[in-house]
Amino acid sequence: MSLHDAAATAVHQCLDLEAGERCLVVTDDERRPIGQALYEVAAAVTDDAVIVQYPPGDQHGEEPSPPVAAAMLEADAFLAPTTKSLSHTRARSEASAAGVRGATLPGITEAVFVTGLDADYEAISRHCAAVLEQVAGAEEIRVTAPNGTDITVRPGEREWNEDTGMVDEPGAFSNLPAGEVFVSPESADGTYVVDGTMMPYGRLDPDQSLRFEVEDGQVTHISDDEISAQVETAAESVGEAAYNLAELGIGTNVSVTELVGSVLLDEKAAGTVHLAIGDDAGIGGDVSAPLHLDGIITDPSVFADGDPVELPGTE
Repeated sequence: MSLHDAAATAVHQCLDLEAGERCLVVTDDERRPIGQALYEVAAAVTDDAVIVQYPPGDQHGEEPSPPVAAAMLEADAFLAPTTKSLSHTRARSEASAAGVRGATLPGITEAVFVTGLDADYEAISRHCAAVLEQVAGAEEIRVTAPNGTDITVRPGEREWNEDTGMVDEPGAFSNLPAGEVFVSPESADGTYVVDGTMMPYGRLDPDQSLRFEVEDGQVTHISDDEISAQVETAAESVGEAAYNLAELGIGTNVSVTELVGSVLLDEKAAGTVHLAIGDDAGIGGDVSAPLHLDGIITDPSVFADGDPVELPGTE
């Protein structure tokens, strides 16, 4: 796949952009080639395509400037390849609530773009539906793994979400590359050990793992000093909200056959689970924080109210 081919998948298959629609591409100085490819494909569909570029932010979940947020609200559809994630920002959630459909591509690289968009998103949508059917309505989801993970999350009244990559309806939102079913739990207890991918490290070394202790929905211990420092910095402005156990996600993209060190792509890998710390207001929770840190667990077992969940790619 070329950048143009990958952009065509995003614009045509995922976004289903139509002539006359207002399409916004939001990018930054470090992701300009991807943004430009998306803009060129979109501009071939509609005369009302616009690209907005700004300096990269400092942290995932950091709000974009007011002009960028305003532009997102005025679009019919948007695509956002950026260095730092806009997924868990008020700007994105307000645009979605206003009926703007679109996708963020946080931390995307050219290699991940051409790899992750080389997928059948209709098939990914079917895998999402199969997982959702098994977990929706469960009072408890338990995740275990040989690395020492044993954590139970309780969704409570919060709804599960599908990240299918298909954003062809008003207000629809997804990551690209896509492929996960996720929830922001009301509470959680236990231990999770990240042995896959987590920033700032990327793909962890075989002998490296990151251990997190969780009690009553709050992360109470982080084994890694650098990640702990990130959360502590966020806590200076938002207090204990920075330690919120924000997300449980289950990967459903069977086209991702190995972890490459990109959280955006690796968290979608079928047969993996990821958990996140920090902001969950953009995914159905009620905690606002200036960070959202995903950590990926390999070889997990998932149970919904005690029943094993069949994970895509593990048959």
